[in-house]
Amino acid sequence: MTAIAERARTGAGPPAARPRRGFVVGRFPGFGAATLLFFLYLYAPIAILVVFSFNAGRSATIWSGFSLEWYLRAFANDDIQRAALNSLIVATVATAIATVLATCAALAFARGGRFRGQTAAYAVLTLPLVVPEIVTAVATLSFFAAIGLSLGLGNVIIAHSVFCIPFAFLPIRARLQGMDTTLEQAAQDLYASEWQTFRHVTLPLLMPGVLSGAMLAFIISIDDFIITLMVAEAGSTTLPLYIYGMVRMGITPEVNAVSTVLLLVSVLFVSLSYLVGRRR
Repeated sequence: MTAIAERARTGAGPPAARPRRGFVVGRFPGFGAATLLFFLYLYAPIAILVVFSFNAGRSATIWSGFSLEWYLRAFANDDIQRAALNSLIVATVATAIATVLATCAALAFARGGRFRGQTAAYAVLTLPLVVPEIVTAVATLSFFAAIGLSLGLGNVIIAHSVFCIPFAFLPIRARLQGMDTTLEQAAQDLYASEWQTFRHVTLPLLMPGVLSGAMLAFIISIDDFIITLMVAEAGSTTLPLYIYGMVRMGITPEVNAVSTVLLLVSVLFVSLSYLVGRRR
């Protein structure tokens, strides 16, 4: 009563209510343990694969000591070298084609203004991201068979180029949407042509997004298995296809070594894509 009388005498209002904590899912009992189990389930097999790639023995499940023998064998294997070269050729050419087309598409959407059918065009462009890859692979194979296309490694390059376009498109368009158009407007006010504005202003500012999209497309291409399995002809074996053939004969440390190298390349390019995409 004394506190109430004192507030009445001084004209002070009621004490402020303590702020209520928002909903925090991490405070649920057992949530931390469930999260830990999830990450163990996701990454423990990958860690085991990497560890046993250094196994001295031939067993893929019994540790016999540390050795680099399987990496040396993998790098000296002519078939693996040929498959890796095919993967690099396909990924490099497909990345170049997909990045150029994705950049043109991003410029059309972000700088071309509204046009009829824009929403439908965007949906068609990003459709490979949501369509199951096996559906895309079967459709591509059927299309190639219908037109009688038989270009060897070229079939794989065409299929990868089309499939990688949306993966390159999203980082490029995100970069364009976040760019300030003031410099482009200033260049046009200084009588620069559209091509000069694009070459000297837009493209340099857009380059981090282009590089990020290109690296993402490269790693999607070099890791692809399902589409490659469907459209590859004789002599067009890529590294994922070769690894699949090795696994069918049994898991060995050599398979683990090749898979580890492919994993490291994937992690490297994804990390670079993320870091480059964040550059201001």
